Amino acid sequence: MNFFWNWFVKITGWPAQLLCFRTKIAYEDKSTQGRHISGPAIIISNHTSVFDYAVWIFVFWSRTLRFQMAELLFKKPLLGIFLRLLGGIRVDRDSHDFGFLSKSQTVLDRGGVVGIFPESRLPLPGEERPLPFKVSAAYLAITTGAKIIPVYTNGSYFSTRRARVAIGKPLYAADFITGDMDEKTALETVSRCLREKIIELEKLTRGTGE
Repeated sequence: MNFFWNWFVKITGWPAQLLCFRTKIAYEDKSTQGRHISGPAIIISNHTSVFDYAVWIFVFWSRTLRFQMAELLFKKPLLGIFLRLLGGIRVDRDSHDFGFLSKSQTVLDRGGVVGIFPESRLPLPGEERPLPFKVSAAYLAITTGAKIIPVYTNGSYFSTRRARVAIGKPLYAADFITGDMDEKTALETVSRCLREKIIELEKLTRGTGE
């Protein structure tokens, strides 16, 4: 159901997204990671708007993206139904229910793609961006061994300016972990390195792209 609904949305929404986002894409290394994603993967992104998810649907058009999404979105009746049909993974941020992690792991174990906004919420005016990363992306990367695809967006939607996004090279949690790290340190280290990568990708959006 998620697969067919995703394709219906992509086909019917393609003309509208061309007008609303006008996405310009830059790559850290297109030979290692372009718009096509092979195998299981975790997409991580900075968070600028509720429309970030829509942008990534069309950037990575060939795969069904199962993004972790805040419970607030699912509480809106029509939007909640729409997101469930697309395969959205509900995250209840104020509870101690970590079922979203097991659902995400199941998607990855089946060769799917999970999307995560590690900041967990939209930054408030005046806050440093991106916010410190939560550890869910790091946890899934360590647990499953799935590659992480870092992406950045400038959040310029519904504007005369084009939305500029950058796609980074695939990363693996093992690249940042040493053998003497305990679990807490490993999670914090991977999360910090992923945030630094997102900050680094911002520079690519100042240049040229597709």
